[in-house]
Amino acid sequence: MRSFISIFLMFTIFSCLSYIGFSQTEMTTQELNGRGDVNTITTAVPFLTIAADSRAGAMGDAGVSTTPDLNSQHHNPSKYAFMKNDFGISVSYTPWLRQLVNDINLAYLCGYKKIGGGQVISSSLRYFSLGDITFTDINGSVVGQHKPNEFALDIGYSRLLGKNLSGSIALRYINSNLTGGYSGTGSQTKAGQAFASDVSFFYHKPMEVQKKKAELGVGINISNIGSKLSYTEGADKDFLPCMLRLGTSYKTELDDYNSLLGVIELSKLLVPSPPIYYSIGEVDANGDTIKDGLKIKYGKDPNVAPPVGIFQSFWDAPGVESDPLNPDDRSRGKEEWREINWSFGLEYWYAKQFALRAGYFHEDATKGNRKFFTVGLGLKLKVFALDFSYLIPVHQKNPLENTLRFTLTFDFEGIKGNEAPKTK
Repeated sequence: MRSFISIFLMFTIFSCLSYIGFSQTEMTTQELNGRGDVNTITTAVPFLTIAADSRAGAMGDAGVSTTPDLNSQHHNPSKYAFMKNDFGISVSYTPWLRQLVNDINLAYLCGYKKIGGGQVISSSLRYFSLGDITFTDINGSVVGQHKPNEFALDIGYSRLLGKNLSGSIALRYINSNLTGGYSGTGSQTKAGQAFASDVSFFYHKPMEVQKKKAELGVGINISNIGSKLSYTEGADKDFLPCMLRLGTSYKTELDDYNSLLGVIELSKLLVPSPPIYYSIGEVDANGDTIKDGLKIKYGKDPNVAPPVGIFQSFWDAPGVESDPLNPDDRSRGKEEWREINWSFGLEYWYAKQFALRAGYFHEDATKGNRKFFTVGLGLKLKVFALDFSYLIPVHQKNPLENTLRFTLTFDFEGIKGNEAPKTK
């Protein structure tokens, strides 16, 4: 009981300090936005980056290095190689913009199956429904209805590469149908389609620290490596949200009934940063007057192939901050660091049946300004487990604000365990 009270107090203090500490940066955020230093990276199909499961959703979206679970397909499929059971599935549901509409949501179905020899096959289906859209002409007359949606179907293969190391590769098909082919007076539209892959690794080390069982986890995942996507013929194509995630976790058994896991995760979009262009009428370094506003002043050309964009993303930031006395002195290095998001989370288990979770996610004000605190609960029974998560934004509105998300997982080994013994 003392352990439970101590953990509860720790979570309470953690919540208060996080909220107070990050609230103090609000003026800085406003100042940054006021100076026009925002340089947000945008991609197609951003729904691929949403943490759909409630466990990670309650720990600041961190999941690349946490202990293996049924929803590892999104965060790090290689964790499946360390799953204790042979087979399982999970279903997650996330309402979206619940304060405004009630027909936008994200549904997520995933599962895995061990096939022997330290090998695992896994798969997931992610479906994002965007409600109903009514198309009208220039006179306001209704000309059509459409239910825009996006989905991604993938399959992964994981295997043990050693006693404590595993690796995985996943292949993904992406379909984004936002207009239903409606073109209006513009170009003919179509559903955007693309193919992508993930590559991930996971290091898992059971150990004993001060005579208590512990587990160390280190994970890395590069997701959505693939082709570009377009909604019209001949138009410029957009990058997929290729993402690098790197994290570490540590779990300790406090006693026979209580355990605590802490996780820290870094993430970065491997997509070119938008450059800064010369303004029309401005004179460039060669003394020429700019006439079209398409010449790059700082940064690199973002119209490159996806493989080039991945490597270029590490050093192409134009530097959104500059010295007012020397505008040409751009802070490129600072902007590269600001493109790295970070999150951390805690997970407490009592008797391996009840979980209490909390976390925080941070994105720089110049790169989107997503900052939110998360909390959640988990309940695990013999056959199934149910997880909930709740998001609390720090500065700006969030599509998941005041929304309760849930995940239901099924343990088929538990069903086998409940079967009555055969009698002779």
